Amino acid sequence: MGMGSNRGGGRVTMSEINVTPMVDVMLVLLIIFMVTAPLIQQGVKVNLPEAKAAPVEAAEKKLVLSIDAQRRIYIGEAEVPVDELEKKLASNAKAQADKELYLHADRDVPYGVVVDVMAAAQRAGITNVGMITDPAAGGRTSNKGKKEARR
Repeated sequence: MGMGSNRGGGRVTMSEINVTPMVDVMLVLLIIFMVTAPLIQQGVKVNLPEAKAAPVEAAEKKLVLSIDAQRRIYIGEAEVPVDELEKKLASNAKAQADKELYLHADRDVPYGVVVDVMAAAQRAGITNVGMITDPAAGGRTSNKGKKEARR
């Protein structure tokens, strides 16, 4: 029950805040975020090659250059034509400040395309290129490999 003062004249001062509209708005925002969160895609979908290597911990967010199975190239999530890649990397402030990027290429991309992209990065002044692989498959030992090794 709220405290109020009634100093005559029928005027009542409310000392409590009505939180019901604020709760309504919060519930609507929660529902909107719950519906839209699955629709947001993260990054470019590529089928990464597998590697048996320990994952490297990254302390800060790095620039990721992705190549999908159709040989489309992305800086972050923005598609970049192949002929403009060097110019885009040379003008990218993050790439020029760090002098490094991570290559996120699909396993079905030909080796020559990956080398061309790495060469464009080098010409743009990026000296360190890291390769992203699928770490989940790296720790597994497949039975197929064991069978082939026994032959």
